[in-house]
Amino acid sequence: MKLDKNIYEEKMKKTIASYSTSLETIRVGRANANVLSSIKIDYWGVPTPINQVGDIKIPDARTLLITPWDKSLVKQVERAINESNLGINPQNDGTSIRLSFPSLTEERRKELQKQVSKMGEEAKVAVRNIRRDAMDEIKNMKKNSTITEDEQKISEKEVQDLTDKYIVEVDKVTEKKNKDIMEI
Repeated sequence: MKLDKNIYEEKMKKTIASYSTSLETIRVGRANANVLSSIKIDYWGVPTPINQVGDIKIPDARTLLITPWDKSLVKQVERAINESNLGINPQNDGTSIRLSFPSLTEERRKELQKQVSKMGEEAKVAVRNIRRDAMDEIKNMKKNSTITEDEQKISEKEVQDLTDKYIVEVDKVTEKKNKDIMEI
């Protein structure tokens, strides 16, 4: 019986996907509807993401326009954005909300890069934890005599190679986001 490394590779892929998704919520000075993905409003007693209660349009590079389908939600959406620590003041015209993304200062860009790097390190730790779980399973298989010592060495090398591949992937995603942040 051999270690099914596909299980662990799938977990590592999900870690990268989750990391990439969380990076989308970091605003980089351009309008991006993904910054609203974590903001929810109370819609008939159910926490609902903003993109499920109205249209979100990007009329220009630095503006988001949110038009709730139910006009009574405009105030709620505005309040949720204000409370979200997004750093953008919504402008309410009664039927829609306009978010104007200011240009980022050099200082703010550096702060965002630190935040991205920290998130990257957390993603690497998650990948390494998956490696640890795989290594533990390999050791248990050897202890239970379901694999030979040679198979153990081969499996450990395969898991390490997989880990290295996904650590490099985390670095690529982090580098791309940092480049995005520094772009004016």
